[in-house]
Amino acid sequence: MVGPGRFVVAEASDPVPRPGEVVVRTHAASICGSDLHKVFEGTYEGEFPAPAGFPGHEGVGTVVESESDRFHAGDRVLTVPLPAGGGCYAELQVVGEQFLVPLPACGDPGRLLMAQQLGTALYAFRRYWPGGRPAAGLAVAILGAGSAGLFLLQLAQRAGFSHTVVADRDPRRLRVAAELGADVLVDTTSESFPEAVSAATRGEGADLVIEAAGPDECRTACVNAVRYQGRVGFFGLPEHPGLVPFPLAAAFRKGLTIEMAGSAQIEPGLRSFRDSVELIESGAIEVGHLLEPRYPLEQLQDAMEAARDHAGVKVSVDIVPDI
Repeated sequence: MVGPGRFVVAEASDPVPRPGEVVVRTHAASICGSDLHKVFEGTYEGEFPAPAGFPGHEGVGTVVESESDRFHAGDRVLTVPLPAGGGCYAELQVVGEQFLVPLPACGDPGRLLMAQQLGTALYAFRRYWPGGRPAAGLAVAILGAGSAGLFLLQLAQRAGFSHTVVADRDPRRLRVAAELGADVLVDTTSESFPEAVSAATRGEGADLVIEAAGPDECRTACVNAVRYQGRVGFFGLPEHPGLVPFPLAAAFRKGLTIEMAGSAQIEPGLRSFRDSVELIESGAIEVGHLLEPRYPLEQLQDAMEAARDHAGVKVSVDIVPDI
């Protein structure tokens, strides 16, 4: 990244691992919403050009050099570094052993790449709706039908929620939500999310409301859409750093439980990422709607702009596709 919103493909020095690190030859990477914040919205505060491969942090590849006792050359891995240290838009990246998840040798790397995003959603959902809480007969509403929102929909269905509401401004994403079994679809370009949730729940509000979009107004809408003493999960990134507006009075009056779910990458043992690999491998979670479009590395600029413009639910980049 050589400037705000601008990428070039160029030669860079091979990275050198330190003790506890490995070098991964990246097969493919997918573009995260947090990448778009750094690339197009000015949240990157470093110097230009940025480090090679930055800010990519959703990748699959093969270890080619190791200074780790846990991973060895030839191992196939999912790379899940903290976003600030991402480098998977480069052929070679250095990753700490604590940010690697082993992959089955015969798994489809394009599908298993989605385990990074699913891992963050699974980690979040387990906080939003702690294990063992009954969900049968209850309603969940999700604002935002990007890749994370659609994963959260599937996780809510697996948890047993009987009524699902999904909202977005993109009709293509809403069609995918319908294909995945959402009960109620809300087009936020013409409908009020809180009003639609109220209508779907006979005026009660949803038992769990998840914000998976990002703008400040979406968090307000979620507080307005949840029932009294309900639960709210915030997944989307803040619109900007610093203080943001928030309807504290309404949240306080309703007696809400509000959970945030950043930093899945520091969960002990990377449990949610490991479980996500198994969920995708077993077919328990559908990822077919996330596999296109794909761009070659030489078209990374086009890929970023496509992701920004919602050309697909998930945009991926083939780095070294012959692995």
